[in-house]
Amino acid sequence: MSDVVEKTLTALPSLLSLDSQPGSAKLSSSSKLGALIRGITELTSKHEEEKLVQHELASLKDQVSSPNISMRQMKEAMVRAIYCEMLGYEASFSYIHAIKLAQQGSILDKRVGYLAVCLFLNENHELLLLLVNTVLKDLQSTNLIEVCMALTVVSQMFPKDMIPAILPLVEEKLNHSKEIIRRKAVLALYKFYLIAPNQVQHIHNKFRKALCDKDPGVMFASLHIYLQMIKDNPEGYKDLTASFVTILKQVVSGKLPMDFNYHSVPAPWLQIQLLRILSILGKNDQMSSEIMYDVLDESLKRAEINHNITYAILYECVKCIYTIYPNSDLLEKAAKCIGNFVISSKINLKYLGLKALTFVIQQDPKLALQHQMTIIECLDHPDIIIKRETLELLFRITNAQNVTVIVEKMLEFLHQSKDDHSTIDLVGKVAEIAEKYAPENKWFIETMNTVFSLGGDMIQPDIPNSFLKLLSEGFDSEEENQKLRLFAVDSYISLLEGEIKKLPQRFLQVISWVLGEYSHLRTDLDSARVITLLAKLLDMKQMSGETKTWVLMAMTKLCSGESSISIAQSVCDDYSSSMDTVLRQRAHELQLLSQDSALRGQLLTLHSGSEPLEVDSSLSFLDAFVSEALAAGAAPYKPPHQRQEELAQEKALSLEPYELSLPINMSSSSLTGRQSPTLMSVSSGLSGDSTELSLKGNTTILKLEGVKRVWGKEGYLSRKDPLEEVIQVENPSSPSQPTGTGGTPSDTPTPSATPEPEHGKQQLASSLFIGLGSQTSVFLMGKSDPTAQRIRRKVKTPNSSMAVTERGSVSSTSSAVDNLLCNNIPESANMVQEVTYETPPPYKTELDARLNEDLIDSTPSPVQSNGVETTSDKTESEITDKPRDECSSISLPAKLSGLPHSEVTSLCSNQTVELSACHVEKHDYVLLVIFISNSSDSDMENIHLQVISEQLEVSLLCESPLQDIAKHSMAVCQYLLNVRRPVVHFEVVGMLSYQTSSENQEVEFSYKLPLTSFVRPLEVSTEQYGTMWLAFSNDTKQNLALVTDGQDPLTDTLDLLKKKLGLHVVEIIGVEGIVACRLVQDQPCLLHCRVHGRTLAVWLRSPIPELPDCLLYHCQRVLEET
Repeated sequence: MSDVVEKTLTALPSLLSLDSQPGSAKLSSSSKLGALIRGITELTSKHEEEKLVQHELASLKDQVSSPNISMRQMKEAMVRAIYCEMLGYEASFSYIHAIKLAQQGSILDKRVGYLAVCLFLNENHELLLLLVNTVLKDLQSTNLIEVCMALTVVSQMFPKDMIPAILPLVEEKLNHSKEIIRRKAVLALYKFYLIAPNQVQHIHNKFRKALCDKDPGVMFASLHIYLQMIKDNPEGYKDLTASFVTILKQVVSGKLPMDFNYHSVPAPWLQIQLLRILSILGKNDQMSSEIMYDVLDESLKRAEINHNITYAILYECVKCIYTIYPNSDLLEKAAKCIGNFVISSKINLKYLGLKALTFVIQQDPKLALQHQMTIIECLDHPDIIIKRETLELLFRITNAQNVTVIVEKMLEFLHQSKDDHSTIDLVGKVAEIAEKYAPENKWFIETMNTVFSLGGDMIQPDIPNSFLKLLSEGFDSEEENQKLRLFAVDSYISLLEGEIKKLPQRFLQVISWVLGEYSHLRTDLDSARVITLLAKLLDMKQMSGETKTWVLMAMTKLCSGESSISIAQSVCDDYSSSMDTVLRQRAHELQLLSQDSALRGQLLTLHSGSEPLEVDSSLSFLDAFVSEALAAGAAPYKPPHQRQEELAQEKALSLEPYELSLPINMSSSSLTGRQSPTLMSVSSGLSGDSTELSLKGNTTILKLEGVKRVWGKEGYLSRKDPLEEVIQVENPSSPSQPTGTGGTPSDTPTPSATPEPEHGKQQLASSLFIGLGSQTSVFLMGKSDPTAQRIRRKVKTPNSSMAVTERGSVSSTSSAVDNLLCNNIPESANMVQEVTYETPPPYKTELDARLNEDLIDSTPSPVQSNGVETTSDKTESEITDKPRDECSSISLPAKLSGLPHSEVTSLCSNQTVELSACHVEKHDYVLLVIFISNSSDSDMENIHLQVISEQLEVSLLCESPLQDIAKHSMAVCQYLLNVRRPVVHFEVVGMLSYQTSSENQEVEFSYKLPLTSFVRPLEVSTEQYGTMWLAFSNDTKQNLALVTDGQDPLTDTLDLLKKKLGLHVVEIIGVEGIVACRLVQDQPCLLHCRVHGRTLAVWLRSPIPELPDCLLYHCQRVLEET
C-alpha cells in the first residue's frame, strides 16, 4: 500500500485545492485540511490535540451526513478523516461514506474513496461486502485508471472468501495490452497465492507466461510469486533454473532500459530477487548449481560501485554462493568479499560483513578464524548494533570449550544494554548455551542467577521454567543432582540474607520454589530460618500477588516445628482476609497444614529419592464433562487465535501499542496471520518447554515439572516435547582440543613477545575460537557435541510404577481413582490399524443385505433363527479351567473375524452371566458385538437386552428378540452404530434382564469407543476439496507437534495421521498439505496443514459444528504419543 499512499498524497495538493486553478501545487490558505494540520502543529499538549481532533471529528460527522454535500466536499472530508485516523482517533462514521465515494463520482473521487477504504478497513471487515460489486464493475471497465484502482484494492485487502468471484476477471487482465494492468494483475495473483494458494493452482502456466513478458516490470512482478512457490516446492521448478540464470545475465549486462537503473546499478532489486531464487534452486543440487557459477562470478565482478545497493547485491551473492553446491573459486571470492566488509571502517559495511559471517559460519567455521582479531575488536566497538551482531556470531560458534568466555562477554553487554529487546533476546541465548554447555554446577547456578537479575521481569517464562525443570528432573547421576540442588540452596540463602529489594519478581519466584523443594538437603539449615527469610519477602512493598503466592506455597512445604508454625500462623493472620482469592486460598492451606502434622506428612513427603508422579497432561478425564456440556448447548471451545480473529473483525484499525513482553504464564503468544490459516509462535529462541510448577498431592508429592503444559490462561496450548537437551561438561582429565590458532594443545595460549594490548586480544581470541581449528572439533549451535558428556538429563522410563497409560489417564491400584480418571476410555491403540476398506455400496438396500449376510455364519457353530449365535455346550471341567475374566478366548463370528476390530473387553459379570464386547469397523458402518456368556448350571430365560446411546443411533441387526441361553453357552448380539452427534469418545449404555431358575436378575453395563472408529478416508480431488472448503463454515485451528525423525516432516506427519486415523492425503505442495476424511454417514471434515518451524499449523473445517474439535483432539493425541 505504500506506493498507493505515496502517489496519492503527492497528488492531494492538486486534488484538494480550493483554488479555481486545477493544477495548483500548494494547499490553499482556506483549505480545511491545511487549517487542521496547521492547528495541530501549533498545539503544545496532547490534551489540546485531543480536544481539537474531537471537535474536528464532530464537524466531519455533521458534514458527511448532510444531504447537500457535494462530491468535492466529501472528497476533502475523507482526507481529513484519514488524517484523524492516522493520528489514532476513530472515525468509523466515515467508513460507509468512503465506500460510497468509491462507488460513485469522478475518477478523482473514486481514487480518494479507494484510498480511504484501504486505510480504514481490514480484509475481515463486514463492510467490504458492499465493495465487491464496485470492484467487479471497475475490473470490467474500459477506463484504464478504474481498472488499476480496482486491481490495487484487490491486491491490498480483498478477503480470500471473495477470491472466486473476481479471480476470472483478474486472470483475464494477464493478457491486457497495457503493461501496468498486467503488472498489477500479477501482484493481485501474488496476494491470492499467499492467502489461498489452492485457488490459483490452475493458472501456474500463466505465471510462466508472465515470467516471459516483454515488459520487465511484469516479469519482475512475477518473481514474487515464483520466489514463494519455489520456497514451497523447489523440486517442481528446477526446469526454470536456466531461465532465471538467463534473466540475471541480461540484467547484469545492462540490457534493461535505463529506467530500471538505480545509482547506475542495473535493476538492483531484481538482481537480489533472482539471487534468492537461485540460492533455493541450487541448494544440494550440483547440476543446477553448475549453471549458476558463471553468472554469480559476473555479479561479483560488476558490483564494484561504492554504494549501499551494490553492497546489498554482494551480500546476496555471498549467501547464494554458500548455499548452493560449493565451488572452490566462488567460495574464495566470497570469503574475500566478506573479509573486505568486516575490515571496512564504514559501520554499514562492517555490520553487513558480520551478518554474512554469521550466515556462512554454519558452512565454513574456519572462516571465523581468519577474522578473529577483527571480531575481537568489534566486541569493543562503540556502535551497539555492531556489538550485538558480534555476540550473535559468537553465539553461533559456542561450544563446550569457549562457553565461559562467550557468556562473560554476553553478560558484559547485558550490564550496559538499555534496550529491552536486546535484553530479552540475549538473556535467552545466555540461558540456552549455559544449560547446554555448563562446565560445572557452580558456574551454571551463578550464571543463571545473573541472567535472572539482569533479565528482570521482562525475561520470558521459558527461561525460569526450564531452569526449574532441570533442577527437578536432575541428571543420570544422583550425586550430581544433589550437588546442583545443594549449591542452588546455598546460593539463594545467601541472596536472601543480603539486599533483596533489587531482586526481580521472577527471580524471587525461582528462589521460593527451590527453597521450598530442596532446602531440606542442607542438614544444618533449620526450616524456621528459611521460613523467616521467606516471610521477609512478604513485607516488601513492590512484591506482586503472584510472587506472594509462590512464597506461601514454599512456606507450606517447610512448616514443621513450633517456631516455624508460629511464623506461619502470623502470616496466615495477615493474608486470610486478603482481597486476592488466590492468596486467601494459599493462606488457608498453610494454616491447615501447619496445624495438622499427620496430613502434612501425607501430602508433603520429602521426595529425595522417590519417582516423580506423572499426570494426565491432556485432561482426558474431562471428556465426559465436555461432552455433557456440549450436549447441553455449551459453546464449543475456540482456540486463542480464532477468538482474536473474531475480535479483530469488530474494529478496523488497531491503535493499541505492541507489548514488549509475553503474558506471564504463557510460554508463547499466538498471533493470527492475515495471509494463511496458520499460527506463528513468538519465543526467545530458547529450546525448552514451559512447565507449570505446583505442589499437589494424594499419597505422595505430585510434581508437574516433568509434564508438558497444555492448558494456560488463554486456553489449550499444543506443543511438542522438545528433544531432551544435554548439558555437556568438559572433562578436566580429557585431552584438550587444539586451539583455534593451531598452537599448543592446552587451553591457555602460549605467551608471545607481542605488545600488551595485542597479547590480551590474542589470549581472548584463543579462548573464543577454541574448537574451530579442525573440522572434527567444530560444535556449532544446533549440532551435537561429539565430546564425552559427563552429565545428561535424566531420561524418563516408561515402565515407572506411576506411568501414564496409553490413553493419558493415570494407572492406579485404586478402583475409585480408575473410575474418576475415565478408566472406560476405549483403547484405540489396540485397534487393528492400516485398514483397506471395501468399496461402499451405492444404495442402503445393499447395505442391509450385506449386514444380514454377516449374520449367517457358515462355520460349524450353530446360529439360531433369531440371529444369536451360541457355542456348543462344554463340560463342567472345561468351564472350570477357564478363568472368568479371560476375554482372549472369545472369538468373533467367522464373517467378522477378518475385519479390523478392537479387543474383546469385559463389561460386567456376576455369578450367572458375563458380558463382553468389541466393535468392528467396516467401510460404511460400525458394529457393536456383545457376547453374553451363561456361566451358571441353569438356563437363562426371558432375556431382554436394551442398548442405547445419546450420541449414537443404535439398531439391532435382527428383529427377532433374544429368547434364552443354555447353561455354559454363549450368545452373540450385533448392533449397528451410526453417529448422531460427534464427540471425542462415544458411550453406549445398556441393561440385560433375564430369568433363571431362582429369580429375575438385571445387570447394567457401558461401553466406550473413540470417534476414530467412525472416521473413514474421503477421496476427493484438489478442485473438489477447494469447493467443499469454501462451503463449510465450522472450523477450528491449532498448532500440533511435527514428526521430525525423517527427512520430510510434513509427509511423515500426514502419513502417520493417515495410518492411525484413516485420513486421506489429497495433495502435498511444499510446506502445505490438504487432507480429507468423513464419518461413516458421509459427514466430511477437511484439514489444511502448514509447516511452521517445528510445529504443524492445522485448520479443520466441516459442516458439522462439533466434528473439527473432536477430530483435532485425536490428531493431537496421535502426534503426542509418537
